[in-house]
Amino acid sequence: MGSGCFFLFPCPFVESYEETPLLVAVLTYMGYGILTIFGYLRDFMRHWNIEKCSVARERDEQKDFVPLYQDFENFYTRNLYTRIRDNWNRPLCGVPGSKMDIVEQVSHDYNRTFQNTGKIMRDVINMGSYNYLGFAENVGQCADAAIQVTEKYGSGVCGTRCEMGNLDIHQEMEELVARFLGVESALTFGMGFATNSMNIPALAGKGCLILSDELNHASLVLGARLSGSTIRVFKHNNMVSLEKLLRDAIVHGQPRTHRPWKKLLIVVEGIYSMEGSIVRLPEVIALKKRYKAFLYLDEAHSIGALGPNGKGVVDYFGLDPKDVDIMMGTFTKSFGAAGGYIGGKRELIQYLRSHSHSAVYATSMPPPVAQQIITSMTTIMGEDGTSLGADRLRQLSENTTYFRRKLREMGFIIYGNDDSPVVPMMLYMPAKIGAFGREMLKRNIGTVVVGFPATPIIESRARFCVSAAHTRETLDVVRGVRGVSGPLVRPLCSTPLFNTPFTRGIGAP
Repeated sequence: MGSGCFFLFPCPFVESYEETPLLVAVLTYMGYGILTIFGYLRDFMRHWNIEKCSVARERDEQKDFVPLYQDFENFYTRNLYTRIRDNWNRPLCGVPGSKMDIVEQVSHDYNRTFQNTGKIMRDVINMGSYNYLGFAENVGQCADAAIQVTEKYGSGVCGTRCEMGNLDIHQEMEELVARFLGVESALTFGMGFATNSMNIPALAGKGCLILSDELNHASLVLGARLSGSTIRVFKHNNMVSLEKLLRDAIVHGQPRTHRPWKKLLIVVEGIYSMEGSIVRLPEVIALKKRYKAFLYLDEAHSIGALGPNGKGVVDYFGLDPKDVDIMMGTFTKSFGAAGGYIGGKRELIQYLRSHSHSAVYATSMPPPVAQQIITSMTTIMGEDGTSLGADRLRQLSENTTYFRRKLREMGFIIYGNDDSPVVPMMLYMPAKIGAFGREMLKRNIGTVVVGFPATPIIESRARFCVSAAHTRETLDVVRGVRGVSGPLVRPLCSTPLFNTPFTRGIGAP
């Protein structure tokens, strides 16, 4: 893969994916090979009670039962993930804004269990939360409105929408969402993951064909599998691959019977959260129209974060929302809330109200969360009478451009689109995953590190999420942090990136 610029779009569309250097790829495979060999050796020692086994396994008296724990499937968790588990699941004790407070933990059994030390790491720079517009805050108009709604409605509904859980604030929120998206109607849900996993089965079933991008989120993959539809995967953002699958579906029909498919459903995301790439939506829509397919667009990371008006990837490309059949998104990122939505034609939404498991059986969204969505969305739209929403959109765009440009100038390998606030920085080797996360936390910077199986085996990375709440000074602190040697991140670079010793601070083990 390389970088390309496609002028089918209103503006240049630039994404870069530098190929993994051969030496780095070889060393990465060797690293995973060594870890695997030692993992099998330790499993052998545990089997013969040479080493104590501290992981879940079947008791001897249950050996004839159907196994509850698949020993081989847990191999990665036992021998690889546990070694660097301290990089995840860190408890926060404050608002995850531009800075956050983290409870310090220590492990005395190689990350199997953790104990709190009683100390708090204060003002850790937050580069991991999806707080794109900075609405995750406990002060300001959003927090004040949520408090007022809590006093009026309480903190929970204790019922489903079709029973006693349908409040006027829910209807107000859905009308606002539909107007924001530019669609006829919208339906909201209390959980973003379930918005995908529980609604796709209501839209497709046996005899339908789902064409899914190979890097789609786990919620989309689960929803597609639960639907019972036939699933075919096309290469990431590759329109040639997608068109080939569409053409074959039209020509050959269903397997064995060759009957026409009941429905062709293309499933893509707006921003891909591990790659930082943006869907080539104009081309996807063109193919969808040409082959009479339906389009399901997941805007979990792009809604609020892209476009001159913050209305997502459709707004970013200046397209008509009516060209997207099912518009999905979440409120957990740019809006600082929780839950998700489906937007589209009125007939679609009416169908989902009675056929979606998430709509019929799930408890309604808590009123304070609904109010957080309403307040943040009206702010983005400028209907609060201020320019705060436009200012945050502009600040996010400027921060994204600045941070990406500076990292590239410093020699890092950065993936994704230049306009994406998700910034993956390549680490490659497995040993660097834990080392980078720990060293950054020692310097009061919280990051997300990701490796196999969440990424390809030779493409481990650190993922930064830029926010409008970050100041230029904060971003300069992150990119200019000293104490981590250059080879920790740039394996083939002869010039060290950071060249002064660091002062050891409070950090995870």
